[in-house]
Amino acid sequence: MIMKKLFTACILMALCASAALAAPKFSVGIVQLVEHPSLDEVRLAILDELNAAGYGPDVVEIDYQNGQNSPALISTICQKFVAREVNVIVPIATPAAQGAAAATETIPVIFAAVSDPVAAGLVKDPAHPDGNVTGVSDAIHPGNVLDLAEELTPGLKNYGVVYNTAEANSTNTARKAEAEMAKRGIAFREAIVSTAAEVVPAVNSLMGKVDAIYVPDDNTTALAMPLLSQVAIEHKVPVYAAVDSLVRDGGLATSGINYTNLGRQAGQMIIRVLNGAKIADTPVEVLHEVSVVVNKETAAAIGVDVSKYAQ
Repeated sequence: MIMKKLFTACILMALCASAALAAPKFSVGIVQLVEHPSLDEVRLAILDELNAAGYGPDVVEIDYQNGQNSPALISTICQKFVAREVNVIVPIATPAAQGAAAATETIPVIFAAVSDPVAAGLVKDPAHPDGNVTGVSDAIHPGNVLDLAEELTPGLKNYGVVYNTAEANSTNTARKAEAEMAKRGIAFREAIVSTAAEVVPAVNSLMGKVDAIYVPDDNTTALAMPLLSQVAIEHKVPVYAAVDSLVRDGGLATSGINYTNLGRQAGQMIIRVLNGAKIADTPVEVLHEVSVVVNKETAAAIGVDVSKYAQ
């Protein structure tokens, strides 16, 4: 009987030791502002990059949470990450990053898809982070999109710009776009929304008054992008977007951010920090590579030749 108990105890100890060896070495909390194609693309690319580099579930435990576009919920999620003492918090999109930065001054925060981290109050000097926050910015250059628009649909004189002024990221991009349009002698009209339900009425209000629509990296508008695109197609109005996923949801074209590449870049930064890199030695990175993406179905529907870029 004694031998049997000793044998059983040894088996249990071996199983416990095996379980300990199999436990993930790191924990990462991911909080995404809201689920829509652009931000989903970033998150999935981060996970793909971690897996490809050997940081799969057996090495890194991922706790993914959807912030549902609610600052209060994002705050609660981040506080739970802090209580769990995760190794890294990864917020996706500006409001999520602001919530994560407010929740902790010690746990590394590596953001993804933040257009202007300085304006968002996340860092003072992107080249020399002085706190616990760094990441990969999706700084948008609207001039690239306007150049492409002039090539595909020359002679546009008036744009409608659709965005939510409560989003620092899209407000920053919209201001850049409007400044670039003014420099080129192009007029613009703002259509401000605060919820996804307001997007279609806002776009309808622009029809007959603008030659084209410009959509910045706006999370509110992205939620209703297929409906926005449908309205624009019905009126034969081209929609140019700041990011590729908005084109896949019905926009005509972009020369802008590829969120898969951005997510991979963020994944590489996460790995470096998990392995001991200090935030102070990890400057904010900007995705300099831009991609021309066109929607062939939208182009055909409104009569625009995109064959040069169609794959």
